[in-house]
Amino acid sequence: MTQLATPGRTTSPGTESLGGRLPSLTGLRWAGAFLVFGMHVRNFGFFGPGPAANVMATVFQAGGTGVSFFFILSGFVLMWSSRPKDTALGFLRRRVARIYPVHLVCLLLALVLALTIGSEMVPTGGQLAANVLLVHSWIPDYFYYQSLDPVSWSLVCELLFYVTFPLFGRLARHLQARGAMVFAAVSVLAVVAVPIAITVHPVSWPVYFLPLARLGEFTLGIALARLVMLGRWRGPGLDVALGVTLIGYFVVPALPSAFGNTFCTLLGFSLLIPAAALADLRGTHSVWRLPVMERLGEWSFSFYMVHVLVLGAVKTLLPGTISLSAPAGLVVVLAMFGVSLGLSWALFTFVETPGRKFITGSRKKIKTAPSPA
Repeated sequence: MTQLATPGRTTSPGTESLGGRLPSLTGLRWAGAFLVFGMHVRNFGFFGPGPAANVMATVFQAGGTGVSFFFILSGFVLMWSSRPKDTALGFLRRRVARIYPVHLVCLLLALVLALTIGSEMVPTGGQLAANVLLVHSWIPDYFYYQSLDPVSWSLVCELLFYVTFPLFGRLARHLQARGAMVFAAVSVLAVVAVPIAITVHPVSWPVYFLPLARLGEFTLGIALARLVMLGRWRGPGLDVALGVTLIGYFVVPALPSAFGNTFCTLLGFSLLIPAAALADLRGTHSVWRLPVMERLGEWSFSFYMVHVLVLGAVKTLLPGTISLSAPAGLVVVLAMFGVSLGLSWALFTFVETPGRKFITGSRKKIKTAPSPA
Protein backbone atom coordinates (compact mmCIF):
# COMPACT_ATOMS: atom_id res chain seq x y z
CA MET A 1 0.00 0.00 0.00
CA THR A 2 1.54 3.33 -1.02
CA GLN A 3 1.56 6.09 1.53
CA LEU A 4 0.18 9.57 1.06
CA ALA A 5 2.28 12.63 1.78
CA THR A 6 2.72 13.37 5.42
CA PRO A 7 5.27 15.49 7.25
CA GLY A 8 8.61 13.86 6.61
CA ARG A 9 7.27 11.41 4.00
CA THR A 10 7.35 11.29 0.24
CA THR A 11 4.29 11.49 -1.95
CA SER A 12 2.72 8.37 -3.34
CA PRO A 13 3.01 7.95 -7.12
CA GLY A 14 0.48 9.90 -9.12
CA THR A 15 -0.29 12.52 -6.47
CA GLU A 16 0.52 16.19 -6.61
CA SER A 17 1.43 16.94 -3.01
CA LEU A 18 1.31 20.34 -1.35
CA GLY A 19 4.26 19.28 0.80
CA GLY A 20 2.17 17.94 3.65
CA ARG A 21 0.30 21.23 4.11
CA LEU A 22 -3.47 21.06 4.53
CA PRO A 23 -4.78 24.53 3.63
CA SER A 24 -8.31 23.23 3.02
CA LEU A 25 -8.58 22.42 6.72
CA THR A 26 -7.61 26.00 7.49
CA GLY A 27 -10.39 27.20 5.18
CA LEU A 28 -12.88 24.84 6.79
CA ARG A 29 -12.01 26.34 10.17
CA TRP A 30 -13.55 29.57 8.93
CA ALA A 31 -16.76 27.78 7.96
CA GLY A 32 -17.01 26.36 11.49
CA ALA A 33 -16.44 29.75 13.09
CA PHE A 34 -19.03 31.38 10.82
CA LEU A 35 -21.64 28.79 11.80
CA VAL A 36 -21.09 29.63 15.45
CA PHE A 37 -21.39 33.36 14.63
CA GLY A 38 -24.71 32.78 12.85
CA MET A 39 -26.05 30.73 15.74
CA HIS A 40 -25.24 33.51 18.20
CA VAL A 41 -26.82 36.16 15.96
CA ARG A 42 -29.97 34.04 15.97
CA ASN A 43 -29.84 33.45 19.73
CA PHE A 44 -29.39 37.15 20.50
CA GLY A 45 -32.62 37.88 18.63
CA PHE A 46 -31.52 40.67 16.30
CA PHE A 47 -34.24 39.67 13.83
CA GLY A 48 -37.87 39.98 14.85
CA PRO A 49 -40.57 37.41 14.00
CA GLY A 50 -40.88 36.95 10.27
CA PRO A 51 -39.15 35.42 7.25
CA ALA A 52 -35.68 36.64 8.25
CA ALA A 53 -35.88 35.04 11.69
CA ASN A 54 -37.19 31.85 10.10
CA VAL A 55 -34.25 31.76 7.68
CA MET A 56 -31.80 32.32 10.53
CA ALA A 57 -33.42 29.50 12.49
CA THR A 58 -33.25 27.14 9.53
CA VAL A 59 -29.67 27.92 8.56
CA PHE A 60 -28.03 28.48 11.93
CA GLN A 61 -30.03 26.60 14.55
CA ALA A 62 -27.40 23.86 14.38
CA GLY A 63 -24.49 26.30 14.27
CA GLY A 64 -23.20 25.03 17.60
CA THR A 65 -22.05 21.86 15.84
CA GLY A 66 -19.20 23.99 14.54
CA VAL A 67 -17.58 23.44 17.94
CA SER A 68 -17.79 19.67 17.47
CA PHE A 69 -16.09 20.17 14.12
CA PHE A 70 -13.29 22.11 15.84
CA PHE A 71 -12.76 19.32 18.36
CA ILE A 72 -12.50 16.58 15.71
CA LEU A 73 -10.31 18.82 13.56
CA SER A 74 -8.06 19.47 16.55
CA GLY A 75 -7.28 15.78 16.96
CA PHE A 76 -6.70 15.36 13.23
CA VAL A 77 -4.33 18.30 12.91
CA LEU A 78 -2.35 17.56 16.05
CA MET A 79 -1.81 13.98 14.93
CA TRP A 80 -0.90 15.09 11.42
CA SER A 81 1.64 17.67 12.55
CA SER A 82 3.00 15.84 15.61
CA ARG A 83 6.73 15.39 16.05
CA PRO A 84 7.60 11.84 17.15
CA LYS A 85 10.57 12.98 19.24
CA ASP A 86 8.78 15.97 20.76
CA THR A 87 8.60 16.30 24.53
CA ALA A 88 5.25 16.62 26.27
CA LEU A 89 6.34 19.92 27.81
CA GLY A 90 7.50 21.38 24.51
CA PHE A 91 4.28 20.33 22.80
CA LEU A 92 2.12 21.78 25.57
CA ARG A 93 4.00 25.07 25.52
CA ARG A 94 3.45 25.48 21.77
CA ARG A 95 -0.24 24.68 22.08
CA VAL A 96 -0.81 27.03 25.01
CA ALA A 97 1.04 29.69 23.02
CA ARG A 98 -1.51 29.12 20.27
CA ILE A 99 -4.58 29.93 22.35
CA TYR A 100 -3.62 31.80 25.49
CA PRO A 101 -2.62 35.29 24.22
CA VAL A 102 -5.97 35.76 22.45
CA HIS A 103 -7.84 34.25 25.38
CA LEU A 104 -6.18 36.66 27.81
CA VAL A 105 -6.88 39.73 25.67
CA CYS A 106 -10.52 38.74 25.09
CA LEU A 107 -10.89 38.02 28.81
CA LEU A 108 -9.65 41.53 29.61
CA LEU A 109 -11.92 43.03 26.96
CA ALA A 110 -14.88 41.11 28.40
CA LEU A 111 -14.00 42.31 31.89
CA VAL A 112 -13.88 45.92 30.72
CA LEU A 113 -17.26 45.52 29.03
CA ALA A 114 -18.68 43.90 32.17
CA LEU A 115 -17.44 46.74 34.37
CA THR A 116 -18.67 49.49 32.06
CA ILE A 117 -21.85 48.37 30.31
CA GLY A 118 -22.92 45.13 32.02
CA SER A 119 -22.43 45.30 35.77
CA GLU A 120 -24.54 42.18 36.38
CA MET A 121 -21.91 40.15 34.54
CA VAL A 122 -18.98 41.22 36.73
CA PRO A 123 -17.37 37.97 37.91
CA THR A 124 -16.34 37.17 41.45
CA GLY A 125 -12.67 36.71 42.22
CA GLY A 126 -13.02 32.94 42.03
CA GLN A 127 -14.81 33.08 38.70
CA LEU A 128 -12.16 35.39 37.27
CA ALA A 129 -9.34 33.16 38.51
CA ALA A 130 -11.02 30.06 37.04
CA ASN A 131 -11.35 31.80 33.70
CA VAL A 132 -7.75 33.02 33.69
CA LEU A 133 -6.52 29.50 34.48
CA LEU A 134 -8.85 27.89 31.92
CA VAL A 135 -10.51 25.54 34.39
CA HIS A 136 -13.98 27.12 34.49
CA SER A 137 -15.72 24.39 32.46
CA TRP A 138 -14.81 21.86 35.15
CA ILE A 139 -16.71 23.76 37.87
CA PRO A 140 -20.37 22.68 38.34
CA ASP A 141 -21.86 26.14 38.28
CA TYR A 142 -23.42 27.29 35.02
CA PHE A 143 -22.28 30.88 35.41
CA TYR A 144 -18.65 29.84 35.70
CA TYR A 145 -18.17 28.64 32.15
CA GLN A 146 -20.38 31.33 30.64
CA SER A 147 -18.76 34.24 32.50
CA LEU A 148 -16.64 36.84 30.68
CA ASP A 149 -16.08 35.60 27.10
CA PRO A 150 -18.79 32.91 26.78
CA VAL A 151 -17.05 30.84 24.11
CA SER A 152 -13.94 30.36 26.26
CA TRP A 153 -15.46 27.17 27.72
CA SER A 154 -14.23 25.36 24.60
CA LEU A 155 -10.64 26.35 25.37
CA VAL A 156 -10.86 24.37 28.61
CA CYS A 157 -11.72 21.35 26.48
CA GLU A 158 -8.81 22.11 24.17
CA LEU A 159 -6.47 22.31 27.13
CA LEU A 160 -7.53 18.81 28.18
CA PHE A 161 -6.89 17.65 24.62
CA TYR A 162 -3.40 19.13 24.69
CA VAL A 163 -2.57 17.52 28.02
CA THR A 164 -3.73 14.08 26.87
CA PHE A 165 -2.36 14.21 23.31
CA PRO A 166 1.17 12.99 24.15
CA LEU A 167 -0.48 9.78 25.39
CA PHE A 168 -3.06 9.35 22.63
CA GLY A 169 -0.66 10.51 19.92
CA ARG A 170 1.99 8.02 20.95
CA LEU A 171 -0.61 5.27 21.03
CA ALA A 172 -1.88 6.18 17.55
CA ARG A 173 1.62 6.25 16.06
CA HIS A 174 1.99 2.57 16.94
CA LEU A 175 -1.34 1.58 15.38
CA GLN A 176 -1.70 0.07 11.95
CA ALA A 177 -4.90 0.40 9.92
CA ARG A 178 -6.98 -2.14 11.82
CA GLY A 179 -5.96 -0.69 15.18
CA ALA A 180 -6.71 2.84 13.97
CA MET A 181 -10.19 1.76 12.85
CA VAL A 182 -10.83 0.21 16.25
CA PHE A 183 -9.59 3.43 17.89
CA ALA A 184 -12.01 5.43 15.71
CA ALA A 185 -14.90 3.09 16.56
CA VAL A 186 -14.22 3.35 20.30
CA SER A 187 -14.09 7.13 19.98
CA VAL A 188 -17.45 7.19 18.18
CA LEU A 189 -18.96 5.02 20.90
CA ALA A 190 -17.63 7.41 23.53
CA VAL A 191 -19.24 10.36 21.74
CA VAL A 192 -22.59 8.60 21.36
CA ALA A 193 -22.57 7.24 24.91
CA VAL A 194 -22.68 10.72 26.45
CA PRO A 195 -26.11 11.82 25.11
CA ILE A 196 -27.51 8.34 25.72
CA ALA A 197 -26.33 8.39 29.32
CA ILE A 198 -27.76 11.82 30.13
CA THR A 199 -31.05 10.91 28.44
CA VAL A 200 -31.41 7.76 30.53
CA HIS A 201 -30.11 9.42 33.70
CA PRO A 202 -30.76 13.18 33.43
CA VAL A 203 -28.36 15.50 35.26
CA SER A 204 -28.78 19.15 36.22
CA TRP A 205 -25.36 20.14 34.96
CA PRO A 206 -25.11 20.65 31.16
CA VAL A 207 -22.60 17.95 30.24
CA TYR A 208 -22.15 19.61 26.83
CA PHE A 209 -19.55 21.92 28.40
CA LEU A 210 -17.68 19.25 30.37
CA PRO A 211 -14.23 18.70 28.79
CA LEU A 212 -14.16 14.98 29.58
CA ALA A 213 -17.44 14.51 27.71
CA ARG A 214 -15.89 15.98 24.54
CA LEU A 215 -12.71 13.88 24.57
CA GLY A 216 -14.15 11.28 22.19
CA GLU A 217 -14.45 13.86 19.40
CA PHE A 218 -10.79 14.72 19.79
CA THR A 219 -9.58 11.10 19.77
CA LEU A 220 -11.76 10.42 16.72
CA GLY A 221 -9.80 13.11 14.88
CA ILE A 222 -6.53 11.44 15.91
CA ALA A 223 -7.71 8.07 14.57
CA LEU A 224 -8.86 9.59 11.27
CA ALA A 225 -5.50 11.29 10.79
CA ARG A 226 -3.68 8.03 11.43
CA LEU A 227 -5.72 6.29 8.74
CA VAL A 228 -4.88 9.03 6.25
CA MET A 229 -1.20 8.90 7.21
CA LEU A 230 -1.18 5.15 6.59
CA GLY A 231 -2.81 5.63 3.18
CA ARG A 232 -5.75 3.49 4.29
CA TRP A 233 -8.59 6.01 4.30
CA ARG A 234 -11.40 4.90 1.99
CA GLY A 235 -14.00 7.62 2.45
CA PRO A 236 -15.79 9.51 -0.36
CA GLY A 237 -14.50 12.60 -2.10
CA LEU A 238 -14.91 16.15 -0.87
CA ASP A 239 -18.23 16.87 -2.62
CA VAL A 240 -19.97 13.75 -1.30
CA ALA A 241 -18.52 14.28 2.18
CA LEU A 242 -19.83 17.84 2.20
CA GLY A 243 -23.26 16.62 1.11
CA VAL A 244 -23.40 14.06 3.95
CA THR A 245 -22.30 16.78 6.38
CA LEU A 246 -25.07 19.14 5.25
CA ILE A 247 -27.72 16.44 5.55
CA GLY A 248 -26.64 15.71 9.10
CA TYR A 249 -26.45 19.41 9.89
CA PHE A 250 -30.04 20.08 8.90
CA VAL A 251 -31.28 16.99 10.74
CA VAL A 252 -29.92 18.34 14.04
CA PRO A 253 -33.07 20.27 15.08
CA ALA A 254 -35.16 17.10 14.75
CA LEU A 255 -33.34 15.38 17.62
CA PRO A 256 -33.09 16.27 21.32
CA SER A 257 -30.30 18.78 21.92
CA ALA A 258 -28.21 16.21 23.78
CA PHE A 259 -27.93 14.21 20.56
CA GLY A 260 -28.12 17.04 18.05
CA ASN A 261 -25.03 18.82 19.31
CA THR A 262 -22.71 15.99 18.25
CA PHE A 263 -24.50 12.91 16.93
CA CYS A 264 -26.02 14.12 13.65
CA THR A 265 -22.88 15.65 12.20
CA LEU A 266 -20.42 13.08 13.52
CA LEU A 267 -20.45 11.02 10.30
CA GLY A 268 -20.28 14.06 8.04
CA PHE A 269 -17.37 15.67 9.87
CA SER A 270 -15.57 12.31 9.99
CA LEU A 271 -15.82 12.14 6.19
CA LEU A 272 -15.27 15.81 5.44
CA ILE A 273 -11.98 16.34 7.28
CA PRO A 274 -10.08 13.43 5.69
CA ALA A 275 -11.60 14.24 2.29
CA ALA A 276 -10.36 17.84 2.50
CA ALA A 277 -6.92 16.63 3.60
CA LEU A 278 -6.72 14.21 0.68
CA ALA A 279 -7.84 16.91 -1.75
CA ASP A 280 -4.82 18.94 -0.65
CA LEU A 281 -2.42 16.01 -0.78
CA ARG A 282 -3.58 15.05 -4.26
CA GLY A 283 -3.87 18.60 -5.54
CA THR A 284 -7.50 18.13 -6.56
CA HIS A 285 -10.00 20.97 -6.56
CA SER A 286 -11.03 22.41 -3.21
CA VAL A 287 -12.78 25.74 -2.75
CA TRP A 288 -11.60 25.67 0.86
CA ARG A 289 -8.02 26.06 -0.38
CA LEU A 290 -8.64 29.40 -2.07
CA PRO A 291 -6.35 32.15 -0.70
CA VAL A 292 -9.27 34.12 0.75
CA MET A 293 -10.55 31.05 2.59
CA GLU A 294 -7.11 30.23 3.94
CA ARG A 295 -6.66 33.81 5.15
CA LEU A 296 -10.06 33.83 6.83
CA GLY A 297 -9.19 30.48 8.36
CA GLU A 298 -6.06 32.01 9.86
CA TRP A 299 -8.22 34.65 11.54
CA SER A 300 -10.94 32.20 12.56
CA PHE A 301 -9.77 31.56 16.12
CA SER A 302 -9.64 35.27 16.90
CA PHE A 303 -13.01 35.73 15.18
CA TYR A 304 -14.50 32.91 17.23
CA MET A 305 -13.18 34.43 20.46
CA VAL A 306 -14.25 38.04 19.88
CA HIS A 307 -17.56 37.88 18.01
CA VAL A 308 -19.82 37.20 21.04
CA LEU A 309 -18.30 40.22 22.82
CA VAL A 310 -19.23 42.38 19.84
CA LEU A 311 -22.77 41.00 19.71
CA GLY A 312 -23.24 41.42 23.45
CA ALA A 313 -21.91 44.98 23.44
CA VAL A 314 -24.26 46.00 20.61
CA LYS A 315 -27.25 44.40 22.30
CA THR A 316 -26.51 46.18 25.59
CA LEU A 317 -25.53 49.59 24.21
CA LEU A 318 -28.17 49.64 21.46
CA PRO A 319 -31.22 47.75 22.73
CA GLY A 320 -33.16 49.05 19.76
CA THR A 321 -31.23 46.64 17.55
CA ILE A 322 -33.19 43.67 18.92
CA SER A 323 -36.14 42.22 16.95
CA LEU A 324 -35.55 44.33 13.86
CA SER A 325 -37.20 43.90 10.50
CA ALA A 326 -35.24 42.11 7.79
CA PRO A 327 -33.56 45.09 6.06
CA ALA A 328 -32.55 46.90 9.26
CA GLY A 329 -31.52 43.67 10.97
CA LEU A 330 -29.35 42.70 8.05
CA VAL A 331 -27.54 46.05 8.16
CA VAL A 332 -26.88 45.63 11.89
CA VAL A 333 -25.67 42.04 11.49
CA LEU A 334 -23.37 42.96 8.61
CA ALA A 335 -21.96 45.83 10.67
CA MET A 336 -21.31 43.51 13.63
CA PHE A 337 -19.75 40.97 11.30
CA GLY A 338 -17.46 43.64 9.87
CA VAL A 339 -16.39 44.82 13.32
CA SER A 340 -15.78 41.24 14.45
CA LEU A 341 -13.75 40.50 11.34
CA GLY A 342 -11.68 43.66 11.76
CA LEU A 343 -10.99 42.81 15.38
CA SER A 344 -10.06 39.26 14.43
CA TRP A 345 -7.48 40.57 11.98
CA ALA A 346 -6.06 42.87 14.67
CA LEU A 347 -5.96 40.06 17.23
CA PHE A 348 -4.28 37.70 14.80
CA THR A 349 -1.72 40.28 13.70
CA PHE A 350 -0.91 42.01 16.97
CA VAL A 351 -1.74 39.42 19.64
CA GLU A 352 -1.93 35.85 18.37
CA THR A 353 1.16 35.77 16.15
CA PRO A 354 3.58 37.82 18.31
CA GLY A 355 2.23 36.22 21.49
CA ARG A 356 2.96 32.78 20.11
CA LYS A 357 6.48 33.81 19.15
CA PHE A 358 7.08 35.26 22.60
CA ILE A 359 5.90 32.19 24.51
CA THR A 360 7.73 29.70 22.29
CA GLY A 361 10.84 31.86 22.07
CA SER A 362 10.83 31.64 18.29
CA ARG A 363 12.10 34.50 16.16
CA LYS A 364 11.28 32.73 12.95
CA LYS A 365 8.13 33.39 10.98
CA ILE A 366 5.43 31.06 12.24
CA LYS A 367 3.53 29.17 9.57
CA THR A 368 -0.12 28.91 10.40
CA ALA A 369 -1.29 25.30 10.64
CA PRO A 370 -4.94 24.32 10.57
CA SER A 371 -6.13 24.24 14.17
CA PRO A 372 -9.52 24.37 15.77
CA ALA A 373 -8.94 26.99 18.32
